[in-house]
Amino acid sequence: MTKREAPDWEAIERAYRAGAGSLRALAQAHGTKEGTIRSRAKTQGWQRDLTEQVRAATRQKISRTTSRTDRSEPDLREDAQVVADVSDKRAGVVVAQIARLEVWEQIAGRLRQSLVNTEVTTGNQAEFSRSLNAGVDAELKLIKAERQAYGIDESNGEEPYEDRLARLLAD
Repeated sequence: MTKREAPDWEAIERAYRAGAGSLRALAQAHGTKEGTIRSRAKTQGWQRDLTEQVRAATRQKISRTTSRTDRSEPDLREDAQVVADVSDKRAGVVVAQIARLEVWEQIAGRLRQSLVNTEVTTGNQAEFSRSLNAGVDAELKLIKAERQAYGIDESNGEEPYEDRLARLLAD
């Protein structure tokens, strides 16, 4: 019978404190049981309260144009290191999403230009109308996705940009 490796408790603690997934997912990823993680977290006083700090650090990293390449730092159990590790992963996800959005923006731009150059006649009015609706829908979805990816906050009581654009196009 082979001896089972002991779980990497420092990695488990970092992930737990960062709120990176459920206890079940954490246990599966590190080859241990949920109850064992829960028990250790309780006895050692681990707190799952770093989620907002991770989000803030992620937003900050997304806004930077260069990424940190120095990985020679030792693994520390400090909050700042936990936040940095998890926010690096999340920032990578958002940066990849932004790259995909740029492709969709080019496609929507070509559709927009095609519609601008199309002469509307009684023969193509229905098809033009469907294309216009599809174009507006694509534009609104793109705007919403960009605002989410860039973390643009619309909670200031103003009418959301997508709603304002839809309202203006409907007039």
